[in-house]
Amino acid sequence: MVVSLFFTLAAFSQADSITPAYLKFPTIPPFELLQIDSTTIFTKAELKKSQPLLLMYFSPDCEHCQHQTEDLLKEIRSFKKIQIVMATYQPFESMTRFFEKYKLGKYNIHVGRDSKFVLPPFFRMQSLPYLALYDKKGQLITTFEGNQKVNKILKAFGKEN
Repeated sequence: MVVSLFFTLAAFSQADSITPAYLKFPTIPPFELLQIDSTTIFTKAELKKSQPLLLMYFSPDCEHCQHQTEDLLKEIRSFKKIQIVMATYQPFESMTRFFEKYKLGKYNIHVGRDSKFVLPPFFRMQSLPYLALYDKKGQLITTFEGNQKVNKILKAFGKEN
């Protein structure tokens, strides 16, 4: 019994130390996001080539996600040459209310529902908002969990606001 428990704990410890997918494959992951119109699917293939990407995973009801969105929108001009994609797994109706509340249609921001729940396990997300930053070649720059100051995000992209 003791030996069995030891091997179980050792196996768990090894499984926990496995490198997350986003570090093994540091390029933009394949994703399919159901957009606000409820029929269009936005995918990695539709991203603009040679332009950095800010991928933000959020929950419409998360106060931290709401604050992060507000902060980004206050400085949206600083993100002029950075694509912004916002994804959620929450119900479509919640995503739509969030989209309308922040008038995200005014901006060049793609918002969609990750209905296949691809992104959270890929990044091993622990908290929201989750930000993944990619350079213009589609290579991972860094990730952030929780609210971030806009200047910290821009600095990671090599920009100053």
